[in-house]
Amino acid sequence: MPSLEQFLENATTLTILLAFVGYLATSWSARMLARRKDKLELVNRRLNEFYGPLYVASQAGNIAYRSLLKKQGKTQSFPILDGEMKEWMLWMTTIFMPLNDIRENIIIEKANLIIEEQMPQCLLDFVTHVVGYKAVLAKWAAGDYAERRSTIGWPPEFDVYVARSYAALKAEQTHLLHSSTWRLYHRLVHGK
Repeated sequence: MPSLEQFLENATTLTILLAFVGYLATSWSARMLARRKDKLELVNRRLNEFYGPLYVASQAGNIAYRSLLKKQGKTQSFPILDGEMKEWMLWMTTIFMPLNDIRENIIIEKANLIIEEQMPQCLLDFVTHVVGYKAVLAKWAAGDYAERRSTIGWPPEFDVYVARSYAALKAEQTHLLHSSTWRLYHRLVHGK
């Protein structure tokens, strides 16, 4: 039978060991929570400042474009016939270009928030398309209506990229918000 002195020594060693293990567990948990919090903040910034506004402006542009085509009884805008030119100019200057300008500004000013390591080609193609339309609109303003469209075509993969990226980030945000570790952290910090 161990002596009282040995028992106390073993108890003290066990207490120190348990305290150290508790410290390691707490430290590990704090690092994991900090990483998750940083990741959630980045996802939120990407959604709020880049992909969310880009998605909304793109959806609005698509809806407006389909509405114009329906109004004209067409399935595509090309070619723009002489009788359609006045309507096309109105929609371009009041609806499409303002939405294009919003998207262009987001891409240029918030490029640091893109998901990929390299700038996706469809985003560069979109900005180039918009720049081409700026030249067309400048000619229209000067009374030259020979050009009706940007010489740089609409990048068809642009809308797919924006919708896919937005959906992926929303899914990641939901996952981060609903994980058990995050809920525990939220309860501890916010009492919820």
